[in-house]
Amino acid sequence: MAGHSKFANIKHRKEKNDSIRGKIFTRIGRELAIAVKSGGPDPGTNGKLRDAIVKARANNMSNDTIERSIKKAAGDLSAVDYEQIFYEGYGPGGVAVIVEVLTDNRNRAAANVRNAFTKGAGNMGASGCVAFMFDDRGVITIEGTPGDEEKYMDIALEAGAFEFNMYEEGGSAMFEILTIPKDFSAVHAAYEGAEIEMLSAEVTKVPQTTVRLKADEDIKKMNKMLYLLDDDDDVQNVWHNYME
Repeated sequence: MAGHSKFANIKHRKEKNDSIRGKIFTRIGRELAIAVKSGGPDPGTNGKLRDAIVKARANNMSNDTIERSIKKAAGDLSAVDYEQIFYEGYGPGGVAVIVEVLTDNRNRAAANVRNAFTKGAGNMGASGCVAFMFDDRGVITIEGTPGDEEKYMDIALEAGAFEFNMYEEGGSAMFEILTIPKDFSAVHAAYEGAEIEMLSAEVTKVPQTTVRLKADEDIKKMNKMLYLLDDDDDVQNVWHNYME
């Protein structure tokens, strides 16, 4: 169950998230609003909202802020005018990329995403061209020590997770728990009930295989594409199978 690169990637994502928390809160606020518009303000009956709340808490958004976002969206549904669109394509070396946008201007969003693909030496494709390479999964990550493995694994499996991985580095360990989307809330609640702090928790898209880029120019172009997408206010999520 060792995997140094995976450990480093998870840590890198967490550190990156900490450095751009303001932008993350804005994006999560949009997710909460869209969830309320599609299924109502009660997380007990709105699974999409429930998952968005879990993601918000995992990113240290306060309960007060979450509640205000939900009440604001519920009180003025006409103001929630974001359109959810998915774009798919390829980066350098055949890297598969899926981009989710929440936008009030479809033309602007499409132009900006296409520009990011072009400047990253990639190309956009038709809907469905890479989606089959990803699985929808609930993913929870926890940082600890190798000695925590049995305890954390027991909680995961008893709550309904189907995969548990541990990645070690320098005496520390990173635990990754995977669920199918419908079991995500129960598994998250089990760790929360055990008062175990989670680095991240969200329903996301997990690539079935990964691609490593060897040429420096390809790596540079791929990173440029990801930077441009991340910097775009319309872009909500970017999923890819590039292994850094």
